[in-house]
Amino acid sequence: MKFPSKVKLVDVGPRDGLQNEKAMVPAAVKIELVHRLQAAGLCEIEVTSFVSPKWVPQMADNAEVMAGIQRKPGVRYSTLTPNMQGFEAAAACAPDEVVVFASASEAFSQRNINCSIADSIERFRAVVEAAKARNIYVRGAISCAVGCPYEGEVPPEQVERVARLMKGIGVQHIGVADTIGVGTPVKVQRAIDAALQHYDINDVSGHFHDTYGQALGNTLASLELGVWQFDTSVAGLGGCPYAKGATGNVATEDVVYMLHGMGIDTGIDLDLLVDAGQFISDFLVRKPNSRAATALLNKRNA
Repeated sequence: MKFPSKVKLVDVGPRDGLQNEKAMVPAAVKIELVHRLQAAGLCEIEVTSFVSPKWVPQMADNAEVMAGIQRKPGVRYSTLTPNMQGFEAAAACAPDEVVVFASASEAFSQRNINCSIADSIERFRAVVEAAKARNIYVRGAISCAVGCPYEGEVPPEQVERVARLMKGIGVQHIGVADTIGVGTPVKVQRAIDAALQHYDINDVSGHFHDTYGQALGNTLASLELGVWQFDTSVAGLGGCPYAKGATGNVATEDVVYMLHGMGIDTGIDLDLLVDAGQFISDFLVRKPNSRAATALLNKRNA
């Protein structure tokens, strides 16, 4: 089996990981987390979301966080922008990349953003055009790519459709997201194959939640297809508000430990990454949701 020699990880902890936290996390803590992630070698960080604070109050300090980051050369900072209002606010903060998202499940699209999949794509057309006019890269995410809390299993044909629609409005990169963490390796490979009908292997990434403990297996299955870019979340932060019991994205520490053990380069210092996860976990008053981090911290303390 020939695996990629290098893998790029996008840490989504500051955004996807923290957005559902009930207690407010101060901007200074979010900024420090970003600084610690980039110090550990992360070259792609999803910092915040420009959504209505009415719906996601945790991200109300988005502009403050973006302004407070000491940007490091070679690091790309992205923000989630669900509509033109969000994009204009984000653009004022000069992100390197904006992220738009559409679901592969009609039921999830209706329950999450109150419109059909086709309508959600049309909403993003203006965002994509405006981003490209300002030379801002556009990444797309296909949520519920293998399973939905309302529809159950999601067939690959629905992933193919969303990938085709995203490509049609000019989205440059697509992430295949197992939003509720129900995917297993073969199902994930089928979803990725569906996205690859419209996107090159260099423009497809994986985004796997670990609800059923399948995220590392799904990452490995994606590597087997040649996928070399993945979203991960430091300390396994996060969850899905629409799927009871769903956990966060696969922990960055666990993925880095696996990749380094396979001889795959990430450019990340695992010890500094564990420190970053410990920092945010201490603030949230809980242990890191990472098996690798827990083992390494136990080893340090022994």
